[in-house]
Amino acid sequence: MGADTVGATAEEGVAERRREQRGWYVYDWACSVYSTSVLTVFLGPYLTSVAKAAADADGFVHPLGIPVRAGSFFAYSVSASVILSIFVMPLAGALADRTGRKKPLLGTAAYVGAAATAGMFFLSGDRYLLGGLLLIVANASLAVSMVLYNSFLPQIAEPEERDAVSSRGWAFGYAAGALVLVLNLVLYSAHDSFGLSEAAAVRICLASAGVWWGAFTLVPLRRLRDRRVAAHEDAAPVGSGWRQLMTTLRDMRRHPLTLAFLLAYLVYNDGVQTVISQASIYGSEELGLEQTTLIVAVLLVQLLAVAGALGMGRLARVYGAKRTILGSLVAWTLTIGAGYFLPAGAPVWFFVLAAGIGIVLGGTQALSRSLFSHLVPQGKEAEYFSAYEMSDRGMSWLGPLIFGLTYQLTGSYRDAIVSLVVFFVLGFLLLARVPVRRAVQAAGNPVPDRI
Repeated sequence: MGADTVGATAEEGVAERRREQRGWYVYDWACSVYSTSVLTVFLGPYLTSVAKAAADADGFVHPLGIPVRAGSFFAYSVSASVILSIFVMPLAGALADRTGRKKPLLGTAAYVGAAATAGMFFLSGDRYLLGGLLLIVANASLAVSMVLYNSFLPQIAEPEERDAVSSRGWAFGYAAGALVLVLNLVLYSAHDSFGLSEAAAVRICLASAGVWWGAFTLVPLRRLRDRRVAAHEDAAPVGSGWRQLMTTLRDMRRHPLTLAFLLAYLVYNDGVQTVISQASIYGSEELGLEQTTLIVAVLLVQLLAVAGALGMGRLARVYGAKRTILGSLVAWTLTIGAGYFLPAGAPVWFFVLAAGIGIVLGGTQALSRSLFSHLVPQGKEAEYFSAYEMSDRGMSWLGPLIFGLTYQLTGSYRDAIVSLVVFFVLGFLLLARVPVRRAVQAAGNPVPDRI
């Protein structure tokens, strides 16, 4: 084969990789609107109001006969969705690695989640149980889809590209979230002009996130391609998923440094995910802020998170991903600690808090994903990323549970929000102890110059 032919083949390979990367970014663009508009902004306050409408004289609802304070129902529903995810995600990851058919699995998870989100249009009156069910289905579907989505990263990006590619994916997601929030803000603020009630405007905003998610998922399903697997890997029946999960967990014991990183990530990301899902509840119920104020605050988070993800990606090229993440955890600790002291009815200080969160949010998530991609043995991407996603969304049940229990016991959202500081402090201590260069070598991967 001549040099020109080899050069042309290499260029074609690079072009194909870039094409897949662009398609990969679009799934963040598609699904992040759910995380932003539904989980972070509208559903928490709205589902809480629906639960309060169904509550008894003491302020409790009784799902399955269990007395639950109406103000804790949303947090408990988030925890329930995450617990369900724990059982489903490893099966999806094992099945994807066995069959090599990540795209059909990604599409199934995405469209189940999008349909559940669109169904939130029918959440009205005192239908708090319907809201909890749709939240559980949508959240679990998102978690499964992210296992499959993240597992493409080592296949579509070279080791030295992954920090940048992962950061761009997060930036796309935050940009989409910001765009849709602007549209939501227009609809919600001028709902009277459109002949809508406030509740109807919220339900349209919720449902539109599902439509957006489903529509833009078509792009990655066209651009990404499945990789063939060896015949012996494809031989096991689908019913062996749980046995494959146990095999994956045993295999991960051979990589204790990868497990050490996952433990650290599990802890600090639990805090991150809880802040994302409960911040609007804190703003509306404890600080007495209007829904419009909350939308603007989250919009500010989205815009700054785009810059933060890209900026921290550049910092990682200079200082390494681990050091940059550690710095972000210090910022998280200070920001959430300061949130305890925010005065009620003061939007400006809530905006300051939102700015602090936005600057570190995207970078913490993007760099954690790219760092983990270096710790995955080749051929185990989906299985290992199912464990990662369990740490990301699947194990992030403890934070919402503690948040909900703290409020149920104290009746104070201030106590609930400050309880999350421990996740960032402990996560910092655990991550600081992980020798990431040795971890990359132990996984059998090339070590980047900066990590």
